[in-house]
Order: sequence, then C-alpha cells, then structure tokens
Amino acid sequence: MDAATTAETFTHIRVVMGMVVSLSLARLLNGLAGIVQHPGAARIYPVHLGWVAFMFLFVVHFWWWEYRLHALPVIGFAAFLFLIVFCALFFFLCALLFPTAMQDYDGYEHYFLSRRKWFFCFLAGLLATDIVDTILKGREYFASLGWEYPVRTAIYVVLSLIAATTANRRYHAGFVIFALTYQLYWIFRVYDILT
Repeated sequence: MDAATTAETFTHIRVVMGMVVSLSLARLLNGLAGIVQHPGAARIYPVHLGWVAFMFLFVVHFWWWEYRLHALPVIGFAAFLFLIVFCALFFFLCALLFPTAMQDYDGYEHYFLSRRKWFFCFLAGLLATDIVDTILKGREYFASLGWEYPVRTAIYVVLSLIAATTANRRYHAGFVIFALTYQLYWIFRVYDILT
C-alpha cells in the first residue's frame, strides 16, 4: 500500500469512526437535554451524571488520540473492523446511560443501579480494548505511556468489575469521583505533553 492510499484509507476510517463517535456524543447530549426539558420526568442521580461526564470526556479524548493512527504504515480490514467495534463499545455505554424510556424506573438512581452490571462490564471491556488499540499504534507509542498506563487500566478494570457487583452507593460515588479526577489528570498530564 503506498503512502497516498494509506492516507486515503485513514481518512475513510476516520469518517466512519466519526459517525459512531458522533452518535455516542449525541446520545449523551440528548439525554442531558431531556433532563433539562423535563426535569420532573425522572429524578436525577449525581453518580449517574458523573458517569455521563466521564463518558463525554472519554469519547472526546478517544477521538482526539485516534489521529495517531495516521502513523500506521498499513491499515487493513482487521484494524478497521477492530476500530469500529471499539467505537461501538463507546456508543453502547452512552446508550446505557440514557434509556429510551424511564417509565419502568423510579429515577436515574434506580435505573443506573439496576443496569450497573451491564454498564460496568462493558466499561471494563472498553478499557481492555483500549490496551489493544494502544498496541495497534505501535510499540514505541505504547512504551511512551510508561508503566502507569497498564497499571491505570488494570485498576480501572478491577474497580469496574467491583462496581458491577455492588450496589453500595458510597462505593459508586467514590469510584466516579476517582474516575473523573484521574481521567482529567491523565489527559492533561500525559497527552498534552505528548502532543
């Protein structure tokens, strides 16, 4: 594959990925707009809103760092399919945060805790998939993130699996505060330096 064809392939992949990422962001923004439009329709839950903020940040950050794919010498169909599945995981998590209807639930707390196994198992899967995505960008790039990246990801996965099994509200509040704080720290410390 020559350089021009690789560039064209990357552009095509970015467009398709952009569509799925846009659907993820749209799901989050529509859900938030629905809360503003109909504040009495369902009681809000701060932990739920924290995960909405986390996913918004994660999706935007994902789209930011995917430009590194342009450095790959060849992008085959397997990598393309992997990236679309990766994007689909983001969409599914965003869709889990805002159901199409809330009439079966007493509010977002009831909804979120009743769907926590799905949300946190998919989050753990997304984080594990992120390791593969990072490796796809090359060993040098993976190494540039240092020891903290795999340790950070392993901690997130373990905390997500615990969150899937417990309805403890203090745990969920602590986890979302930790996740948001660390994600912001990670983005601005690591990625602003690398760019």
